Amino acid sequence: MMNSAFHIPQGEEKITIELTVKEAMALTGQKFHEDSSVKSEAMRKLHEVVLRKYGMER
Repeated sequence: MMNSAFHIPQGEEKITIELTVKEAMALTGQKFHEDSSVKSEAMRKLHEVVLRKYGMER
């Protein structure tokens, strides 16, 4: 296992992501068996905002 440090430019800068309460809970580990897409939707939103913020849009 490799343990190396790396630098993230503006790593302490804050970003804003709009999530539902369920999505936020899913990211903390809460399971929603009746709707398994909650966590994946939250992860999609997070990924999208980070890519857009740092000019890495697809």
